[in-house]
Parts: sequence; C-alpha cells; structure tokens
Amino acid sequence: MNDTRLKSFNLKDIRIDDPFWNRYIALVKDTILPYQWDAMNDRIEGAAKSHCIENFRIAAGEAEGEFGGMVFQDTDVAKWLEAVGYTLAGELDEELEKTADEVIDLIGRAQGEDGYLNTYFTIKDPDQRWKNLREGHELYTAGHFIEAAVAYYEATGKEKLLDIVKRFADLICETFGPEEGKIHGYPGHQEVELALIRLYFVTNEKKYLDAAKYFIDARGQGENYFLKELKQPDYKAIFPELNEYDTSYSQSHLPVRQQETAEGHAVRAVYMYCAMADLAYEYKDQELFDACKKLWDNIVKKRMFITGSIGSSGFLERFTTDYDLPNDINYSETCATIGLALFGLRMGQITKDASYIDVVERALYNTLISGIAQDGKSFFYVNPLEVWPDNCLENTSRAHVKPIRQKWFGVACCPPNIARTLASLGQYIYSYEKDTIYVNLFVSNDTKAKLEHGDVKLSLSTTYPNEGNVRITLEGDNSEAKLAVRIPGFVKGMQITTETGEEVKYIEKNAYAYLDQVIGKTLIITFPIKPKFVRANPLVRADAGKVCIERGPIVYAFEEKDNEANLSAFYLDTSKEIKEYLDENLLGGTLVLEVEAKKIDDSKWDDELYGDYELQFVDKKLKAIPYGYWNNRGIGEMSVWMKELV
Repeated sequence: MNDTRLKSFNLKDIRIDDPFWNRYIALVKDTILPYQWDAMNDRIEGAAKSHCIENFRIAAGEAEGEFGGMVFQDTDVAKWLEAVGYTLAGELDEELEKTADEVIDLIGRAQGEDGYLNTYFTIKDPDQRWKNLREGHELYTAGHFIEAAVAYYEATGKEKLLDIVKRFADLICETFGPEEGKIHGYPGHQEVELALIRLYFVTNEKKYLDAAKYFIDARGQGENYFLKELKQPDYKAIFPELNEYDTSYSQSHLPVRQQETAEGHAVRAVYMYCAMADLAYEYKDQELFDACKKLWDNIVKKRMFITGSIGSSGFLERFTTDYDLPNDINYSETCATIGLALFGLRMGQITKDASYIDVVERALYNTLISGIAQDGKSFFYVNPLEVWPDNCLENTSRAHVKPIRQKWFGVACCPPNIARTLASLGQYIYSYEKDTIYVNLFVSNDTKAKLEHGDVKLSLSTTYPNEGNVRITLEGDNSEAKLAVRIPGFVKGMQITTETGEEVKYIEKNAYAYLDQVIGKTLIITFPIKPKFVRANPLVRADAGKVCIERGPIVYAFEEKDNEANLSAFYLDTSKEIKEYLDENLLGGTLVLEVEAKKIDDSKWDDELYGDYELQFVDKKLKAIPYGYWNNRGIGEMSVWMKELV
C-alpha cells in the first residue's frame, strides 16, 4: 500500500463544459432536482407515491397521519440534499438553496432530543429502535444523511445539517461498540461506515473513524449478530417473507478480511468495500486492503457485466456465482453500479493504478446513464442487457425487468443516487497529490488546482469519447507542477505533443503517462478509438457464441427501433468492417455503428412451433447506438450481445 493517497479536487474549483456530459449534467439543476422534489412531495401524476416530505412533517408534529413508504424512505430526501450540495458547489442558485434550507429545518424539527433521526421508527415503531438491525436500515439511513450533510456543508459553509447529523452520529457512537453496555451489532445494509469516514474527514473527530472501523471489524465475527437478533423475544420482522436468512446476503457470513468473493446484495457489498478501502488506508491495514483487492478482482474478472453493472439476480438484488451473467433476467441495479464506481475511485487513488479507473469509466459511460432518460424524468432501477417487452410480465422471473423507464418507484433509491452522481462527476475527473495532477477521465472542464507549491489553472477540452483527442493547457507560477495522464485500457498507443507538433516524452507507470515541466504548455494527447467486436469468456454461458461491440468506453446496443423485431434471429458477420457515422439528429447527436448481419428466414414456418427445416438466411444491415441511450424513443426490443456468424 502506498504511503500517500490521491485526493479529489473540491467541486467548487471544477467547471465542466463537455459535449458528451452536458446533456446530463445540465439536467440536474434544471430538471432532475425539481422533478425529484415534486416526486418526494407526491406531485407527479401517475407516479408511485413517495411520502418522504410528509413523513418528516408527521415526525415533526406538524401533520397527522401514518408513516408512508418503506423503512428506508428517508434516504430519498438525504440523497436529494446531497445532490443539491454538489450542484450548489458548481453553481449558486438562491431558490434551490432556500428550498434545501427549508427541508433541513424540517429535518431538524423531526430529530429526537437525543439526536435520533428516522421517521419510520419515530412515527410507526418507536419501541423497535435498534432492535432490528438486519432489516431496519436505521444505520443505512443515518449514513445517507451524514453524506448529505458533508456535501451541503462543503458547498455552502452552512453547518445546520452538519450539526444535526453530528448529534445523530454521536448517538451512534454512544450506542454501538465493543464496550460493555453497548450494542455489539452492525448494519444490515452497509452505508454508515463510509459516511462516518467522510464525517471524520470534515470534522477531524476520530471517534467517527473508530466507529466505522468497529462496524467493519465486528462484521462476521463469532455468532452472527443477525441470527442472534432473530432469537430475541421482542424481535419484530419488517419483511416477514425474508426470515429464511442467508448471512452472505449481508456479507456477514465471514469476517471481512477473510472474504474473497463478492457475495450477497450487490449495493450493500460495494458500499462496504468502499469503507474497507478507506479504513485500510487510514489504519495502514494491509490485510484489509488485500481483501479489497481480492474482492475487486472477483467482481471485475468474474461477476461484472460488460456495461459495468453488477448484481446478477433479480431475487434479492444479489451476486450469484462466477460467470453467471444472464442478459435478459439480470438485475444490475443502478445503485450497485454507482457503488462500484465509488469503490473503484478509492482503489485507484490508494494504488495510483489507472486500471481501476477503466472500470469506473465503463460504469459511468454505460449503466449510470442508462438509468435515466435524456429528459431527466424517468428512470431504470434495473439495467438488463437484453429486453423483449412482451415477456416482461408480472409474477414471472422477469417481473423486475421493465421495458420502459418509470416515472418513480415505491423503492426509489436509484433516481436520487443518479442525481448525486451526475452532480459530483467532477470528483472522478482528476486526482492529485502534492504537485502532481492525475487526469482520470477525459471530460472538458476548467479547473483551479490547489497544489503544494501553488495554484494551477488547468483547461481540458476534448470530443471524447467520439474521438481520441485531448487538449490540456496549464498556467500558473508552480514550476513543480506535473501531470499523470491515464492511458485507457483500450489504447494501444498514445501520443503526446506540444501545439507545434513536438513530441513529448513520458514515463509510463500503472497505466499513467507521467510528464513534468508542464506549466505554460499546451499538450495535445491523441490515441485511436475504433469499434471492435468483443467476446466473453466461454464460461459465461449466456454469451457463448455471441459478440458485442465496444468503441472506447462505450458499449453498443441494438434496438428494434433501428432494425427489426426478433433481434435474437440475427447473426453478426464479424469478418466485415464495422462502419461508423455521426447522426447529429439522433438523440442529441449520436455516433452510430453499422454492421453486416444475416437473419434467419422464417417464411417457411407459418404457425409451426417445431420443424426440421434447414436454416436459410437473408442479408441485413444492423444499426447500433450507445447502450446508455437505449429506450429513449419508446418501447421495443434491445440486445447488447448478438449471435456471431461462423
């Protein structure tokens, strides 16, 4: 483990203006946050009710009624506030800030005298506080409020929400731990661990870091806490149908340092891995970090979809086994992909190895944006790689697969998670240490980099991922400033020159190109981006004999809208060149791919279900668009993996 860890720049110092990302980032303030505010106030016609704001009014004694929604319903408000914080860091908005302040005031009025904050248990079941950690999500909810408070404080300097969560975090520290008289439990759904670490970073109060360490260290030790909890006479189930409990579901089947494969609920897993990575660095715990590396490798080498999504099973939203990566019934929750990106960013910053960022980029450019429509008003919770709308039926194994994005969800964790990720995209673009700036993502921006020996103004402009050209200009008085530019895994040769065409030599290490004496220079970085056919390991049974197409970080998909129905009857001719062209009128401007294919001729079959006919084919041309853009033009079939003509 390195002695120093890279950091992200303050979002206040980054201004993104990028031809690829603008269409999404601009939506956050103008569309996504107002839409989600209406959703949380139950003002979206035809959408599932949220109950979020009303629950807080009831908990504050300002309205009457019963608790509405799920046990973790409060987290929608928390993630919305976190997204607001990141948005305000980038651009002041008095009206948005005023709304957020009013929500924060309401949260404060709903908080208990002892600092406790959770509308479900305050309204519905006050006698069950801390008695069902397996299902109660109290600590998970606390974690999201802590993250929101840190983001809002860093953006605005206002301490009210930070003070609210500190009171709650203090209560958690007093309630949980190894000491006699405290609860010796840990969260059923991890999140508070990484949040407490963030709270430590902003307050420098070590008790929060120690509390996070306790929750990680205690997990899976001795008799399983959740199984003990089930035996308590006052235990009250929240989800009775889940009483047959598999401890691997919550990653509590083994002590964390002994875990080598990604198991259980995918979101819980990657949130926990984020905290493990942070703690490993802070406490210089090599054993814990080695576990992080093993878990990462298991995910990306054996349990990750090509789109950067994770969590194969529609039952319990979980990992299954190595190479079990079905396309049409997979779950691939949007939140899990976001968690994977957060985990990858931490691993990249601790190791200074750009291969981790390759996976982060894959997740962001594919599954993150597939989770939201381009109008910002509908969402996917589940991100399949193949859809036949006719068989997406309730009460079947595909009930979780939706053929069109939804206005909102009864369990709506993904929409505000997308909002906070888009609003905080700047944290992924760069990392830094001392006087070295690490360029992770090629996103056009202007940044003021505060380095050890002076500030640097950095301007990056690019048409990536359509083209492999990046222009970086650095200005300032810091003669010590250096650059480390990520060399993407798909790049076979990267050239760096000055504006005058003079070649710039660099030292390559861990997929970064290191350059010094960069102040006052404009660097031109070029590398080829070409589409290619990709095949899966034959052990991925769902994809044996199939191919998909990648172009740079983008995975492509075929839609019925551009082609024909019954995409499964097509065979791609991989011996023919993939053609590409930019369609300025398609979905805001889209680089489209065109491939040669053959389709099974079904003209002889009539209404027969089976027959001994010899296969006949007809020649076709197929059109593919970026996977993240699919389903923005109505319902229809979609497929990422297609049969290969041999």
